[in-house]
Amino acid sequence: MADGEQSVTRVEERTRVVGAAKGASGDGPSPPTLRCSVDVTAVPARPVGAGQYTLRLVEAVAAGDEVSLVLLARRGDAARWRSLAPGAEVVDVAPAPRPLRLAWEQVALPARLRTAAVAVHHSPHYTMPERTRLPVVVTVHDLSFFVSPEWHERSKVLLFRRAIEVAARRATVIVCPSQVTADELERWCPTDAEVVVAHHGVDARRFSPEEADPGSDLVVLGGIDHRLLQGAPFVVFVGTLEPRKDVPTLVAAFARVARRHPEALLVLAGGPGWGGDAVERALHAAGIDGQVVRTGYVPDDAVPALLRHAAAAVYPARYEGFGLPALEALACGTTLVTTRGTAMEEVAGSAALLVDPGDTAALADVLDVVLSERGTGDPDRDDRRRRGLAVAAAHTWSASAAAHVRAYRLAARGGRRRARGTR
Repeated sequence: MADGEQSVTRVEERTRVVGAAKGASGDGPSPPTLRCSVDVTAVPARPVGAGQYTLRLVEAVAAGDEVSLVLLARRGDAARWRSLAPGAEVVDVAPAPRPLRLAWEQVALPARLRTAAVAVHHSPHYTMPERTRLPVVVTVHDLSFFVSPEWHERSKVLLFRRAIEVAARRATVIVCPSQVTADELERWCPTDAEVVVAHHGVDARRFSPEEADPGSDLVVLGGIDHRLLQGAPFVVFVGTLEPRKDVPTLVAAFARVARRHPEALLVLAGGPGWGGDAVERALHAAGIDGQVVRTGYVPDDAVPALLRHAAAAVYPARYEGFGLPALEALACGTTLVTTRGTAMEEVAGSAALLVDPGDTAALADVLDVVLSERGTGDPDRDDRRRRGLAVAAAHTWSASAAAHVRAYRLAARGGRRRARGTR
């Protein structure tokens, strides 16, 4: 069994615990519809990472018939959610600024939940209403605020460390997107709640080896840089430029092979995040401005085109809760280069080319290989591509939604409280 397939099996084994608690094997009558609220107030207008997770999860849960959704949104943001989940009840009552929104969650949301007549509340972004008596499911995306707090603004470290500690004590069920994250949670913040591992999915409508409309990819690539339209080979990083993504190591590695591949480009597809000045310093030191394309924030529809035509998608993150761009690259049939010992390895396994985090020389060697093999019938590359497509096919948002629904039902029954620090 391939490593990527084993990772899927491990997730199924974890979520199967929730299914067993239902006392049903899938036969017999369907369970009654569960009325569940989801706090979608943290999803920005340009969602990445956790925002994309919330969007796709809500869409997939709403497409099923096991849960009746009540979506709690920011004021003025109702149209987006009504379009995404037409059958859901959307209540746009939360203030937009983060400090006010967080205060609203603690002061006003508990009362709103009492009148909403829901059985379970899902907080999909670390924090939760601490005074509610409802069963609460909390998604903890990663433990980077504990593992390496220097990767974040101090205010966010204080906020999210406390939020995770509160969830560990008070949530009924905690959802983690990977076993790596669940293990880190146990290490840093042992929880009394049931922990459910549910991998993210990939949107197969957008991320696939074939473009939906012939020629549309070239239009996108030409709008980014004319050299991409002319067929220049490139490697691409997709994501926010922030410390834990370790883009400086990618820049330094590409600089080592740039002279051997003078026609090759490094495409950095993402907006700057906190701590992005390290990327600026790395680019200045590398002296390869003519071979670097910086796109800034990339619209959702442009990402698949970049992935499909890249010699490789490179995701050198030192730490990640899941690494959705890595899965999206596999779904496009793209060679994926990522880091060992991370959630990306858990998901991709042998479908990816793996290097140790922060190893510039090893990453440069791999970049040299993928740029050299581009356009050749390399059997190893073709085999990785087949394995990558199989991994991506096993990770659907409907499967992720099903795992979340089981978590909701477990929470509705009060979960299974356990002794602190035990499995």
